[in-house]
Amino acid sequence: MSEKNREGKRTARERLAAEREKHKAAEKRRRTLIVGAGVVCVLGLAAVIGVIAANAGKDEGSASAGPVMAPSGANGEDSLAIPVGKESAKSTLTIWEDFRCPACKSFEDAYRSTIHELTGSGQLKVEYHLATIIDGNMGGSGSRKSANAAACAQDAGKFTEYHDVLYVNQPAETDDAFAAESKLLELAGKVDGLDTAAFRKCVEDGTHNSWVEKSAEAFRSGGFTGTPTVLFNGKNIYQDQTMTPAKLKQMVEEADKG
Repeated sequence: MSEKNREGKRTARERLAAEREKHKAAEKRRRTLIVGAGVVCVLGLAAVIGVIAANAGKDEGSASAGPVMAPSGANGEDSLAIPVGKESAKSTLTIWEDFRCPACKSFEDAYRSTIHELTGSGQLKVEYHLATIIDGNMGGSGSRKSANAAACAQDAGKFTEYHDVLYVNQPAETDDAFAAESKLLELAGKVDGLDTAAFRKCVEDGTHNSWVEKSAEAFRSGGFTGTPTVLFNGKNIYQDQTMTPAKLKQMVEEADKG
């Protein structure tokens, strides 16, 4: 082989080697760009999450700012229960509810008249605890604001009536209508004597927001699976598939006889 041919082959090999190095360098740059882009996306997501968390924290802070002001007559641990009925009743029904919760409305529609009958006769005492689970699941503030308004109604001695009005007029779960104070004040007009300057100020100022948040925290830490949670003398009866208003009435009457 002539020197000229050997030189040509060597030059070709060098060109191929150089080309391979070029491809390796390009591939390395490509992988670096892909990894870098992935990190940017993750960091971007983290930033978005951080902004959301920060904003949520601000909203939460505004909701729970200030001292905890329990509504008039609230009792139980940390004064988180709104009592209805005579203290001397032998049976206690503990109800955790959210005014935006459709299942809570279904429970109220089915049991309302029976509960009113039993509390009116002095056989049953009900302790209402207010939760904000739908705000957490669906977003918005209607659960919190309606709970505050119900606490304001308790201050006015009109809790039961307003509680019932809220459920009868409950919007669709995805409709955060109770976040509008104007809607809550409009519904107060359906309860005789509730729509007063004091009630309006309580609703508009969010007087019991901190109390509502404390109640919501108690619900979250209580091991409950959802709303409504209904306990009869400490036993969860909402999970009982055979439970009916008639059966509840029978249980209360039996307990009343001792």
